[in-house]
Amino acid sequence: MPKGESGRLVIEVDPSLKRRLYSALAMEGSTLKDWFIEAATTFIDEREQPFLPDLERTKKGGERQ
Repeated sequence: MPKGESGRLVIEVDPSLKRRLYSALAMEGSTLKDWFIEAATTFIDEREQPFLPDLERTKKGGERQ
């Protein structure tokens, strides 16, 4: 799909998936836009910022349970 310069994203999904997604979002009191922004931000942040080591695990030399 083409990538334009506007802030608009357009994707085509199976109508059944679309209905299920909107239903789940309505049950959560959320909108597709709000859900997408949160999911996209999390996705990008996880890839741009390295995770810090678990300091408690490092101090104790053990595995995190």
